[in-house]
Amino acid sequence: MGVALAALATFALSGCSGSGSAGDGGSATEGNITWWSWTPDNDLAQREIDAFNQQYPNIKVTYKKVPNADYTAVLRPALASNDGPDVFTVAAGGRAGAVQTFAPYAYDLGPSMEQLLGANWRSKVYGAGADAFTVKGRVVAAQFAKVGAGILWINKEMFDRFHLSPPTTLADWVRVCQTFRSNGLGCLREGVGGAGFDIDTLHSIANSVEPGYWADALAGKRKWNDPTMVESLRIFGEFTRNGILDEGAVGIQQYPDVNNDFLSGKVPMVQMGTWYSQYTTVNSLTTALAGAGVPASTPKVTIVPVPFPDVAGKGNPNTLFADPDAAQAVNAKSPHRNAATTFALWLGGTPQGQQVLADNLDSFPTLNSIQPKWDGIQLVNPSVQRPELEKVTAALQNSSEPRTLGMNAVLQQAVNDADQGVVSGQKSPEAAAAAIQTAADANR
Repeated sequence: MGVALAALATFALSGCSGSGSAGDGGSATEGNITWWSWTPDNDLAQREIDAFNQQYPNIKVTYKKVPNADYTAVLRPALASNDGPDVFTVAAGGRAGAVQTFAPYAYDLGPSMEQLLGANWRSKVYGAGADAFTVKGRVVAAQFAKVGAGILWINKEMFDRFHLSPPTTLADWVRVCQTFRSNGLGCLREGVGGAGFDIDTLHSIANSVEPGYWADALAGKRKWNDPTMVESLRIFGEFTRNGILDEGAVGIQQYPDVNNDFLSGKVPMVQMGTWYSQYTTVNSLTTALAGAGVPASTPKVTIVPVPFPDVAGKGNPNTLFADPDAAQAVNAKSPHRNAATTFALWLGGTPQGQQVLADNLDSFPTLNSIQPKWDGIQLVNPSVQRPELEKVTAALQNSSEPRTLGMNAVLQQAVNDADQGVVSGQKSPEAAAAAIQTAADANR
C-alpha cells in the first residue's frame, strides 16, 4: 500500500507541472522554494526537508521560522507583495497565521488533494482539520499537524528525588508544591497571559469543574460568565495563593522563559501540550538545551506527561482536548507554485511525510493511517517515557473535544486578560468572567 501511494503521489504531483514556465507555476519536481512558519523548530524542519529531498532531490526548501507573536504581522505584507514565501503555514484559528486571514492569498489545493488521495480523501484524514482549512469551498491549505492539551509535564528525576508522585487532586498538588518549595525549588512555572498557554490551564480546570462546558461555550451554547467559568477562574486565581503557581507568572513568557527553565532542570512542572513530546527525544532535547545555553555535559532530564489533577474535587475524569494545529498553504502568486504544492502535499498527505512528522513527536499526524514508530525513536528514558507517551497518543486520537477551535483572536485575548486578572488578584472571578462574555458578545 505504501509503495502504491508513493507512486500515486509522485504521479499526481508531477502531473500538475504544466509547461514549466513561471506563469503556470513552474516544474513540480524542480526549483527553489521558501517555507515560512512559526512551527516546527529549526532542527525538526530540517529533518522533514531532508526526508523530502530523498524523494525530491531537485526541490530546495529554505525554512524561515518566525516567532509566534510576530508571525501574522510579518506574513501579511510579504504575501501582499510579490516577494512572499512560496509555502506558508496557517493555523485553524487564534492569533498566529489564522487561516481565515490568509485564505485570499492561498492556492486551491482541493484538486491536488483529490488527485493524491482520491475523491474520498476527506475520509482518510483528520476530519476537523479538513473542514477547518476549507474556506468558501476552497482547500486553502494541506493540514499536516494535530495537537492536544490538557496535561502537565513533570521532571521525573525531581519527583523521584523527593519521593513524590504526580498530583491527582488539588490537595495533592498543594502538598507536592510545599515539598518542592521547602527544598528551595519552585513548583508549577507558567507564563500567564502571553501567547495563551494559560488558556489550556483554564480549560483543564473547567473540565474538572464541569466536563463539556468549555466545548459548549465555544459553540455558543453556554455563556462565558456561567457559574462554571466563575468557579474555574476562582480556582485558577487560588493557584497563586496556595503555592501551586510560581511567583511572577504574569511577567514571564512560556517561551523562552518557562521552556528553558524546565528543560534545563530548574523547575519540576509545567503545563504544555502534546507538542512537548519532542523533548522526550535525545535529538530534540539536545538541540533545545544548546539553544538555551546549557553546557553539553549537563544530564538530560526525563520529562513525562501526566494527567491534569482533579482540582475541583468532583471526580471528573481528565480529558485531552485537541485541535487541527497547522497546515501548509501555497502562495497563489508563487512562480514556483507547483514545486510548493509538491512539498505541501508531501508533508501533509503522504505516508512518507507524515511518518517523519509522527516520529519527530512534535505534532501528531493528520493522515489516519500513520502512527509513531516507537522502536525507531530514541527517547531519553524509554522505559519511563514510552508508556506514558503511548497513552497520550491514544488519548489524542480518541479526543473529540475542541481546544480553541472557534475562538477568535479577540476572545482569546479576553480569556488571557481574565487569567491575568485573577492570578494577579486585580480582578474578581465574577468580573473576569463578565469581561470574557462582553468580548464574546461584541465579536461574534
